[in-house]
Amino acid sequence: MRRLRHRRESERPAGRSVLTRAIAGQRRPVLFGSVLISGHQAGEALVPFLIGVVIDQAVGGGPGGLALWLGILGAVYLTLSFSYRFGDRAAQRASQQAAHELRLALTRRVLDHRGGAEAGRLPGALVNIAAGDAARVGAVAAMVPSATAAVGGLALTAVLLLMISVPLGLLVLVGAPPLLWLSHRLGKPLEHRSETEQEHAARASGVAADLVSGLRVLKGLGAQRHALDRYRRTSRESLRATVRSARAEATYHGLTIALNGVFLAVIALVGGRLAAGGHITIGELVSTAGLAQYLLTPLTTLAWVNGVFAQGRASARRIATVLSSPPAVTPGPLPVPDPAAGKIALRGLSGTGLRRVDLDITPGEFVGVVATDPAAASALLAHLGRAADPEEGSVELDGVALTDLHPGELRAAILVAGHDARLFDGTVRDNLAADMGLDAALVAAGADEVVAALPAGLDTVLDERGRSLSGGQRQRLALARALAADPPVLVLHDPTTAVDTVTESRVAEGLRAFRRDRTTIVVTTSPALLAVTDRVVLLDEGAVTAQGTHTALVAEHSRYRTAVLS
Repeated sequence: MRRLRHRRESERPAGRSVLTRAIAGQRRPVLFGSVLISGHQAGEALVPFLIGVVIDQAVGGGPGGLALWLGILGAVYLTLSFSYRFGDRAAQRASQQAAHELRLALTRRVLDHRGGAEAGRLPGALVNIAAGDAARVGAVAAMVPSATAAVGGLALTAVLLLMISVPLGLLVLVGAPPLLWLSHRLGKPLEHRSETEQEHAARASGVAADLVSGLRVLKGLGAQRHALDRYRRTSRESLRATVRSARAEATYHGLTIALNGVFLAVIALVGGRLAAGGHITIGELVSTAGLAQYLLTPLTTLAWVNGVFAQGRASARRIATVLSSPPAVTPGPLPVPDPAAGKIALRGLSGTGLRRVDLDITPGEFVGVVATDPAAASALLAHLGRAADPEEGSVELDGVALTDLHPGELRAAILVAGHDARLFDGTVRDNLAADMGLDAALVAAGADEVVAALPAGLDTVLDERGRSLSGGQRQRLALARALAADPPVLVLHDPTTAVDTVTESRVAEGLRAFRRDRTTIVVTTSPALLAVTDRVVLLDEGAVTAQGTHTALVAEHSRYRTAVLS
């Protein structure tokens, strides 16, 4: 518990920084809204005071004075109506714009070439932070004008009550600060439970997105019930956290309303006793009662604002943890060789799943890699694409260590294409993101048949992640996209797992022909792909144990036969 408290304390400055930047970034609409909404609150406070003046004029004044004060009262009504209309519009604009800019900042961090923001977080959790938490922080920007206006309304009410009676004004001036402090203290449990609620909601969103994306696999394994039980547990935890947060919020608002009511009752009681003793007039008594009733508005507003601030602070800390996530890799000082010849060298590469891997790949070579351990394959792909740096050893491009290069520029020279075949909303042409060499890439990947079967060809609009296509169709389009990019070094991971054997053979021949004279590494156990390579490297238990042609390794190496043919 002490460690958790210390961690949260250490995160607070970052959370405050997020809040400060969100508000400062919208200073113009926040300032404009604060001025106008303060004008509205000033008008609301003046109305009961002016009504008391009108009553005194009607009782003891002349018709001229009565007409004058009625005119002033009408002008105040018009002003406060105008001020609220445009002030609230400015406040809401600040809220939406602040939330939008936070989403952009989160998106930039998640898409940063250095990586690291996604570590330990499911994609759905990141989406929840970008949506729910950004909206809560943005709401704080809208609350600043309301808070400013509420404080101004309290101050003006105290001044007006001082004009009516010094004891009444002092009562407000003395009583309001401790009341506001107590409201702030009551909001602390709400802040804690709001943060817990958002964490559980993010977890539930992440699990749901994870299960939906793998629904076909779950059905194939018959694991729907297990997945449903997992989501049910996560969802119930989120529900309990939400209920606890709602209870804390209801308790907070109930207590603050009760405290405000007691405070207003005291003001009304004091005003009544002053009127009974003849210290204030009938009109002033009416003004006192109206001002006491008006005080409920700024006091309730401040209690509400404090609740929004509590939730905003909790959300700001969660956003700060993403924005301040340490990068997975750091940019190096050297430029990427231009043009890159495509020579790849692995020197003593060690880490998760890998043990002292030494390998040289010459420019233009077509190399297959068979890994008996999936962890070794994943680690190799991560190091080649510089999604992670090795614990020991190095990976070199044309004699330069990848750690000395900028990861964004490097990925234009070494393209690592995963096997999950992710497509995006939009047309097929937009997904392929290429014009030059597109037709040849489609043929090489066997995707020309896919395009020909679509109703509008390349201009066919795909739904989310291309779910209207089969797995094999998506995989071939993704392979065509990688080929059309035409990088100096192309690394493919199981690019044909979802296609039939006839199509796989055709893709293997097309891939070999398309990538002639350019370095290509295929991490796979597909015999059809391995058969067209210049050389195959066997990674057994994370170490290079054999190299040679596919035919020779099948004939001579039992571990290779087991990995490829079983």
